[in-house]
Amino acid sequence: MRNIYRHFYFWVLLAIVAGGAIGHYFPATGVALKPLGDGFIALVKMLIGPIIFITVVQGIAGVADVKKVGRIGAKAIIYFEVVSSLALVIGLIVVNTLKPGAGFNVTPASLDPSVTSKYANAAHEQSITHFLLNLIPATFTDAFSSHGDLLQVLVLALLFGFAMIHVGERAKPVLNLLDALAGVFFRIMGVVMRVAPLGAMGAMAFTIGKYGMASLGPLLKLMGSFYLACAVFVLVVLGVIARVTGFSILRFLRYIRDELLLVLGTSSSESALVPLMQKLERLGCSKSVVGLVVPSGYSFNLDGTNIYLTMAAIFIAQAMNIELTLTQELTLLAVAMLTSKGASGVTGAGFITLAATLAVVPSVPVAGLALILGVDRFMSEARALTNIIGNGVATIVVARWEKELDQASLQAALGAAAMPAPSIAESTAQTQPSSAGGQS
Repeated sequence: MRNIYRHFYFWVLLAIVAGGAIGHYFPATGVALKPLGDGFIALVKMLIGPIIFITVVQGIAGVADVKKVGRIGAKAIIYFEVVSSLALVIGLIVVNTLKPGAGFNVTPASLDPSVTSKYANAAHEQSITHFLLNLIPATFTDAFSSHGDLLQVLVLALLFGFAMIHVGERAKPVLNLLDALAGVFFRIMGVVMRVAPLGAMGAMAFTIGKYGMASLGPLLKLMGSFYLACAVFVLVVLGVIARVTGFSILRFLRYIRDELLLVLGTSSSESALVPLMQKLERLGCSKSVVGLVVPSGYSFNLDGTNIYLTMAAIFIAQAMNIELTLTQELTLLAVAMLTSKGASGVTGAGFITLAATLAVVPSVPVAGLALILGVDRFMSEARALTNIIGNGVATIVVARWEKELDQASLQAALGAAAMPAPSIAESTAQTQPSSAGGQS
């Protein structure tokens, strides 16, 4: 505690508290600080595409075995789908048990459709056909543009990595170039992470200044139910999975506390992607597994988003006194499983995905989104936190499943409470990526 000010998490936590105080006592100033949070997220997004591309290609090319890459990918997808389904079910159970929307008695005619029209329009583009077509970028570089999608980057990386395997030794110079580029991008991310407290402060100040706390009213019940569902999922579902895998979920949460506080402040799981990957390598997961599972998880393993979609959709129905049949609720679950794929870790994507999910139940008007528009920003923190924890646990599970988990490193990092985890700044600024396929 004597040198707590030297820890990165202290400054992030201090920034979150300061941002909340500014937003509460000086709302106008808090709203004016929005560019700090937006700017930090923009810096991170600028680097995420190239970093994911490089790490996935390194992971595939480093394995040099197409069958092994396919095996790791298949295991990851199986895990993602099973655990994501459990997340949806937990959200369904909690929202039907606590019924946070009961008693609102909102009539559809009282809602203003124009408030949520932009989300409905965006949701229209979330159709299955559009989803499949959107996997293919217009050009190679288009996937890395501001209009690109992480799924497009993954597709390019998979094609590029498999091509390098087939080219063989002639691709060695390309792999060396990617190793060098990885070192540069990781160093840039280290510089960006040094301003993370400012980004966290700006984002929190804007949230509290814009929406306040006293004005939330009865919607606090929805927020409380959602946070409870996320906590149950992390501590019970992921806790059991972690225990079976051979580690404690609570010690793992402590190990990645820097990343969790950063996500809490920015409401973006993308902001902690790079340091999470490096900490997982230090934890004993092989570089190839980390390079394949974590980036894929950011598109296919969004547990927090799945819980949110289920609870928010049924909450809106409860608030409007619309009785959903079991078939309709199961339909919502199935569609949510699809629409959540590829949802970005940046604030707002979950809201658009919710609009797409509601579209499959015509009896629930999309205009009902207006009921939760004011509190969506507060729930995005729990979504992002649950997503990043879920992806961390998934990587460890797949690494052990693939027999590429160093148990000694795992126990050394999580078993000794006195051993401090490296901070984000130290991880990104000091760690140089090793050659593909090795341990860092």
